[in-house]
Amino acid sequence: MTREPRAPSGFDFHGESLDDIFAVYGEMRRDCPVARSDRYGEFWALTRYDDIHAAERDWQTYSVQPTMLLPAFGTDRPMIPIDIDPPRHTEYRKVLLPHFTPERIDRLEVRARQTARELMADLAGEEVFDASSRYARPLPTVVFSEHAGFPTEDAPLFDSWVDQIIYARTENELVSRAAADEVYDYFRRLLSKRRREPTDEDIISGILSARIDGRSLDDDELLDICFLLFVAGLETTAWGIRSSLWYLSQAPHDRRRLAENPALIPTAAEEFLRMLSPVQAMARTLTKDTELRGVTMRAGERVALVFGAGNRDPEKFEDPDTVLIDRAVNPHFAFGIGVHRCIGSNLGRRELTVGLEEFLAAVPDFELAEPAPWHGIGPLMLRVI
Repeated sequence: MTREPRAPSGFDFHGESLDDIFAVYGEMRRDCPVARSDRYGEFWALTRYDDIHAAERDWQTYSVQPTMLLPAFGTDRPMIPIDIDPPRHTEYRKVLLPHFTPERIDRLEVRARQTARELMADLAGEEVFDASSRYARPLPTVVFSEHAGFPTEDAPLFDSWVDQIIYARTENELVSRAAADEVYDYFRRLLSKRRREPTDEDIISGILSARIDGRSLDDDELLDICFLLFVAGLETTAWGIRSSLWYLSQAPHDRRRLAENPALIPTAAEEFLRMLSPVQAMARTLTKDTELRGVTMRAGERVALVFGAGNRDPEKFEDPDTVLIDRAVNPHFAFGIGVHRCIGSNLGRRELTVGLEEFLAAVPDFELAEPAPWHGIGPLMLRVI
């Protein structure tokens, strides 16, 4: 068996590498579907849909511990529950599930729609505006912060921390770690305040009163859950809304179809998630030597499940590199699968759908005002036409 397959140019799935990542995915699926990259202390990359699917369901071999992130989000602590394997993962997940029921999501949609309309009203009459900072980012920040119990008046601080933790980590680990420390300190203070001033509506209240095996969650568990809620609840949906608007700004036919037929937007949202997923890859750690497609990977080595590559695998999706806004069957990996599937996936879908519905209702015709990358949550200057 071989240990030699190398990913093109030290494969990376962060930052500027994302600019032409989809062409790289095609090369890797064809030439080295199990490839080794020298980035981030070296890792294996799986790029075929079936291989990723199998690994996601085999948590005994592909463990999420010590972390799903590659590199980590500025801390060596586990984000609960995504960095925990069953059976402990199952118990933590049960604590959070009541906050993401269909009934709760329906109630949150009302708030999301109200927030989206308020944001669009603020943009009324402007010919050119930054749809990222003025719409894509604040919409999920307001909705999820209220749901979780984060003070919305601290939104500017949240945005700064997200930028430092998620986007600076690949270039300057010290910046990411300093920001993560500040976030943990913030939640220590917030949890202390919420113990003194309890409510019964949000996630923080829920985890403060939750019990596992007859005991309350300790401070470390509470903080690690809050940190996950913070980094997962704000950035990914903002990315999804921004990237969808980025695509539509350059696809007038699809944009007009959706503006004229809003009932198609939920299906289109799934396609945008497949094509421009906010989560391009998640990491695992091998618990034992594993052979895949003639390649031997060793216990303890890191493996990236490259969701973005699997989402465009021609063996799974017809015409995989084309956006089909009415694609009927779409089993994409945008939220993962298996036991570690994103617990907030239904909320993320609803926020993305509402965000697109309200934007297109207010501004049915728009275009890019200046070039912008498809990925991330940076500026997206749009011009109303």
